[in-house]
Amino acid sequence: MDLEFGNCWGNSRKDSWKTILLLAYQSLGVVYGDLSISPLYVYTSTFAEDIEHSETNEEIFGTLSFVFWTLTLVPLFKYVFVVLRADDNGEGGTFALYSLICRHAKVSLLPNRQHSDEALSTYKMEEPPAKMNSMVKLLLEKYKALHTALLIVVLLGTCMVIGDGLLTPAISVFSAVSGLEVSMSRKHHQYAVIPITCFILVCLFALQHYGTHRVGFLFAPIVLAWLLCISTLGLYNIFKWNPHIYKALSPYYMFKFLKKTRISGWMSLGGILLCITGSEAMFADLGHFSYMAIQIAFTFLVYPALILAYMGQAAYLSNHHHLQISFYASVPESVRWPVIILAILASVVGSQAIISGTFSIINQSQSLGCFPRVKVVHTSDKIHGQVYIPEINWILMILCIAVTIGFRDTKHMGNASGLAVMTVMLVTTCLTSLVIILCWHKPPIIALCFLLFFGSIELLYFSASLMKFCEGAWFPILLALFLMIIMFLWHYASIKKYEYDLHNKVSLDWLLALGPSLGIARVPGIGLVFTDLTTGIPANFSRFVTNLPAYHRILVFVCVKSVPVPHVPVAERYLVGRVGPPEHRSYRCIVRYGYRDVHQDIDSFESELVEKLSDFIQYDWYRARASNVSNNEDDGSCSNESSGHRLTVIGTMGLCEDSVQLASVSDVVEIDAPSGTRERRVRFAIDGDNEHDNDSESVTVHHQMQQELEDLYAGQESGIAFILGHSHVRAKPGSSVFKKLALNYGYNFLRRNCRGPDVALKVPPVSLLEVGMVYVL
Repeated sequence: MDLEFGNCWGNSRKDSWKTILLLAYQSLGVVYGDLSISPLYVYTSTFAEDIEHSETNEEIFGTLSFVFWTLTLVPLFKYVFVVLRADDNGEGGTFALYSLICRHAKVSLLPNRQHSDEALSTYKMEEPPAKMNSMVKLLLEKYKALHTALLIVVLLGTCMVIGDGLLTPAISVFSAVSGLEVSMSRKHHQYAVIPITCFILVCLFALQHYGTHRVGFLFAPIVLAWLLCISTLGLYNIFKWNPHIYKALSPYYMFKFLKKTRISGWMSLGGILLCITGSEAMFADLGHFSYMAIQIAFTFLVYPALILAYMGQAAYLSNHHHLQISFYASVPESVRWPVIILAILASVVGSQAIISGTFSIINQSQSLGCFPRVKVVHTSDKIHGQVYIPEINWILMILCIAVTIGFRDTKHMGNASGLAVMTVMLVTTCLTSLVIILCWHKPPIIALCFLLFFGSIELLYFSASLMKFCEGAWFPILLALFLMIIMFLWHYASIKKYEYDLHNKVSLDWLLALGPSLGIARVPGIGLVFTDLTTGIPANFSRFVTNLPAYHRILVFVCVKSVPVPHVPVAERYLVGRVGPPEHRSYRCIVRYGYRDVHQDIDSFESELVEKLSDFIQYDWYRARASNVSNNEDDGSCSNESSGHRLTVIGTMGLCEDSVQLASVSDVVEIDAPSGTRERRVRFAIDGDNEHDNDSESVTVHHQMQQELEDLYAGQESGIAFILGHSHVRAKPGSSVFKKLALNYGYNFLRRNCRGPDVALKVPPVSLLEVGMVYVL
């Protein structure tokens, strides 16, 4: 989190204004597509059933006043000036807030956490002021039930984002295509809108696997043209129909509206809140742009254009009381067809942005162990974060078409979408309040004021949406409940499996005792044993050796883990250490990824892992030689020190320009695993000619290092095998009925029908060895 970056008009990154304006322009197509098309359906949804447009214009003026102040208070004040400051190393979204909270308070439920994770450069935290010990922090850390409640809140927000990902394309495209009703007879229009909408949606989802980078350059011009179009139409309608419409922006008209319409007006707020759909994208897509760029784009272009569009529609409707309320009714007939085409294009852009955001948040959920494994395809090598998930794409398409055909009107779609949007905003408000206390170290009264002010506004709209439960709002609730059961069940079983592995891990002495005397053979090659454990020998390896009494000459226990940061620098990704003495040729490698990081392809992972092992071997032997010289210790004791709890961060390689005799240079950081403290940073160099010391002991050390490196490269030539656990979970006898249903049926059903760990890790089938494991939890 960068507090200095929160300065409204400052630029801590020292980007030029040209770069900032370019990013602001590009953000139009990615961030504001959904928000910019809301004028298509806000008035239509508001006046769908609860209230009617009368001759006094009190309803339309009150609606305009509500729209203006809602746009001003929520997207402008809340998101642009407050929430965007709560970034996690430049990243935004629900998981960014959760990550910040987990780093500043011990509330995370993620397994295999290490103190060494706090040594990451991206794991930065601001120290609290002296003598400030937040009661909120102590309360959160004390009760584990609050940890679970916090995770449920985060999962609820995630589920509603996914729900918005299938509702937004439906209502956006349907509203854009419904413009045909003003140009066609009702008979033809009734049978044309639904098929055309479904056709566009099928095309939209069918093209997802190409990625947005191929047509992304068109997104910003389309949204810019749309914003200029609706603002121009707004100005035209204001000057032609009601130049005094600006008076309706007064809050007085909101109270007058509620006084006249009473409960009907309160229920109509479920349609008004649609004017802020897409506001969450400003925060969720913060990682792709800068804070300043998003702020400038919204404050100086998007916000004025939307206000003018809503004022223009209100000005037109204030002089036309007997027409069906529709966006296209206020469009002059001479430009109606170009506006319809531009609206359809803008709705596709807005839908594309929310679909991409859905893929991204599911990928983050999967990284943090909160979603079943799915295949993630990275559609662009140049643009970070563009992913495509085939299974989710087709499920979204089917559900989106089902919503379109099932609801068949803007009212029901709007009710469903409004509830999903408002739930996400409420979750963001609650999490931001915790960030204000735990991360910004502000007095709790400030967080309470933020929560009460914005929370009360959002609760007002949320209650109005909830009243439409039988008119469409049931859909996001049902979908969120279904997704939360899946996500929480998967997370619960994953935690229990990790605890089982932790309690059943094998001691190092057992591994060292394996040898020819027990009939155990070492075969050529490198064996990569994947495990969630960061210490000890996993039970699946002991089962493997028990059933097949042989294992590879080079043995590496690999733990691929996620840490609560958005990105882990490549130079800090690998933690390498020994398992046993050097002659055993066993190592431990912990590969750390952030929740937004791109996992490597298996070919590059293999070569990079061998390279890091080689760097570690050279470093460890040179450190042993230095220890021998200074402390007169034998090489075995030094290596055993390294093999205990000491892990080493192996950095990136580079050429040394200081001397032609040095072949390569690497940054290495020693980390003591139990304490997580950095001992020292060293830079070691390997002489290209392998200059020998006169000291016979140093020569011996050098020879042993060369022999270990030769064994490593020989193992790489022989081939690399991937040893993974194939788990089956069942509840232990005496468990509750709920636990038996959750584990024996629910989790096992998900495990059988989702991608296996080999697909998630992209392991080639020819190199895969699966070890069956039964977990009795």
